[in-house]
Amino acid sequence: MKPAIEPSFTALVGIDWSDRKHDFCLQAAGSSQREFGVLVHSPEAITLWAKALYRRFGGPIAVCLEIAKGPLVHALQRHEFIVLFPVNPATLAKYREAFVPSRAKDDPTDAQIALELLLRHRDKLQPLQPQSADMRTLATLVEQRRLLVGDKTRITNRLSSTLKEYFPQALDCFEHRDTVLFCDFLQRWPSLKHAKRARQATLRAFF
Repeated sequence: MKPAIEPSFTALVGIDWSDRKHDFCLQAAGSSQREFGVLVHSPEAITLWAKALYRRFGGPIAVCLEIAKGPLVHALQRHEFIVLFPVNPATLAKYREAFVPSRAKDDPTDAQIALELLLRHRDKLQPLQPQSADMRTLATLVEQRRLLVGDKTRITNRLSSTLKEYFPQALDCFEHRDTVLFCDFLQRWPSLKHAKRARQATLRAFF
């Protein structure tokens, strides 16, 4: 027998997130019935899903998931009627081991376990405090900067690796290979053969 939800929340949702989609398990207040579904990972899909929940249940709605930050959390925090309860992945894993003897893991099961944690142990979970609009904007900018730096490093390493095969002299001429100057040089002289054809005055003028 599944326990009915306390009336403080109109519905409770457990989510097992991933990069491309999120499995969820939902139970409405006063009901023991559970619904399973899959949410595509995109800002538009998450917004539509959240608005559909509000039209159906009103608020507040409790959501339990394994993460305390990231795109999914950011998207859900935009909705004032959603209260997020982040849980440590290790806690979810131990709960799974206790109630799933085979230790088999699949997304719907983890979503249901997250819901069980809300139902039975919500007093031990701390709701995620919503950040101000400025802080959310700053967090997004910092995350985007981190991704941009990672992309730049990855592309620079790939470019250097390729040049070592046919134009290593270009690497000797530049200490910094993540600059516009280095890219302009390669566009103008893409090989040692092209660089040897250039006049010294042209090279001096370029640098």
